[in-house]
Order: sequence, then structure tokens, then C-alpha cells
Amino acid sequence: MKKIWITGGAGFIGSNLVMQLQEEYPLADLTVMDDLRSGSFLNLEGFRGDFVAADLSRLDWEGQFKGERPEAMFHLGSITDTTLQDQKIQTHDNVESFRRLLEYLRPEKTPVVYASSAATYGIRAGVNRVGDPLAPANAYAFSKVQLENLAKKMQGEEPSWKIAGLRYFNVYGPREGHKGVPASMAWHLAGQMLMGKRPRVFTAGEQKRDFVYVKDIVAFTLAAMKAGKSGVWNAGSGQPRSFNEMVEGLNGVLGTKLQPEYFECPYPFYQPHTEADMSATERDLKIKPKFSLEQGLADYEKSGWLTRGRVSVKPTK
Repeated sequence: MKKIWITGGAGFIGSNLVMQLQEEYPLADLTVMDDLRSGSFLNLEGFRGDFVAADLSRLDWEGQFKGERPEAMFHLGSITDTTLQDQKIQTHDNVESFRRLLEYLRPEKTPVVYASSAATYGIRAGVNRVGDPLAPANAYAFSKVQLENLAKKMQGEEPSWKIAGLRYFNVYGPREGHKGVPASMAWHLAGQMLMGKRPRVFTAGEQKRDFVYVKDIVAFTLAAMKAGKSGVWNAGSGQPRSFNEMVEGLNGVLGTKLQPEYFECPYPFYQPHTEADMSATERDLKIKPKFSLEQGLADYEKSGWLTRGRVSVKPTK
């Protein structure tokens, strides 16, 4: 791949993907597109490629690129705040960005890997398998279902075009701090613990999530491009871990001994368990997750991004 475009490349997962691409393909011409609503330029420190600041849902692709197209397109651009109340903005911007991108790439059928979400499965508990009925519970999840629908429609019209989607689960890791409220549980609990506060989790901390480290997510995303296949796959760890285990893991890497502070969950329909069935991913993309929760947290802390900009009091009790 000599010419690679990445939308959402200043965001959490996007910036990690960009930096890995830059390392893996040092001679490639990389172009990042991002309107910086859900990203930060600080995530691209050391980036050597081009940057296009644009709202992709309104971008004149032909006017901007004048017929130039990449050899590979990674589409991670999205409004990622699931709490955004304006359904029209959430749906319009996420869906129309993908529609315009596909129409522009259609003449050369540029291979595309796009970010979907585990949120498409809805709030039901249990193991999530590709092929399960989708039940989006918010506008963000609904917009991701529409991305998958668009991809299927385009594949029906252009059978030789490779378009792959990945349903990202509960991702954590470097370059997520700019997200604020939508950042991972690992990020938020670590912030409390570094301030000497007991980490607050819902009673009794036995809820489970498929926490997946961002380096695994990047590896899945690259594998989807290299596989040259069309479809949708889960991108998780396949190993659900409890909130209590997250606290225990953070205590281990931060050198703290803080016990959880439990409080009642205020949400009547809170999802108690998420778990990615990774069998299709392993079979079709020839890849498995490498990082356990403990290994991911250790790498996160080692990177410096978990504690960046935070004052640590290093409590022992």
C-alpha cells in the first residue's frame, strides 16, 4: 500500500491506526481526514503525512481530490458521543459521510475497512455473534447499522469490491483522554485512583465487559484490509471481565490499593454483560487477540498515556 487514506485519523482508534501504518509502511503517502469534533491534533504528534480538515458528510470529494484515489481506505470518522441527543445530526453526519465516501471510491473500487460497533447488538446480555439480530438502542448505534446496510447494498451492486466492517467492542488505550465522558472505564477509573479516590463502580462490580486493547483493534483493522474479504466481523477480546477485575488490574499497574466504592446503577436497562464471539474473526481474518486485560493495562501505563497530564498522589490505602 503506497497511498493510504484514513478518516477520523485524529481520534482515539484512528490515531493509533495512523501511527501503526506510518511505522509499517514508512514510504507510504498517508492522508488523514478529520473535522476534529471527536479527535485532537495532539494525538498525531510525529505524524508525517497530509491532513485534511473537513466535515466528510458535506465534503466535495471531487473538488477536494480531483479524481485522485488511494489504494486503501480506512473509514473511522464518526461522531462517537453516544449520548448526543440530536438524532438527526448523529445519523446524518455518520451515514452521509460513508455514503459520499463510497460513491467517490466506487469508480476504482478502492478496498475499504470501516468502523462499525458492538452497540449495533443492543443492550441484551450475553455472547454477541455475527448474524445475531441487531437492536440499536441509540442514534449512534442506529447510524452504525446504516453503515453496514450501505456496505451490503454497495457489495450487491459491485460484487468484486472489498468492503469490510468491524464491530469494535469496549476499546481502551493510548490517545483516548481527549474524549472526555465517552472515554473508557479504564481511563476514568485511573483518573480517580491517581487522585487518591476510591474508584466508583456500580454495585457489586460483577458486571462484565469485553474490554479490548487498542493495539488489538488496530491489528484487527489491518488484518481486515489484508484479508481482502467483504463482510462484518467482531473486534473484541472474547474474554469478558468484571468491573472489579478492571479495578484490580488498575491497582496493579498504578501501584495503588484502592477498593471500589459501589453505588446503585441509575439506568433501568443497563447492559450487564458484553462478549464478542471471535470465532468468525479468527477463521476469516486469521488473527486472534494478543492482549489480556492485565497485559493491556500494563502496556497502557508503560506508554505514558494513562497518566499523561494527571497529578498522581500514589495512595497506598
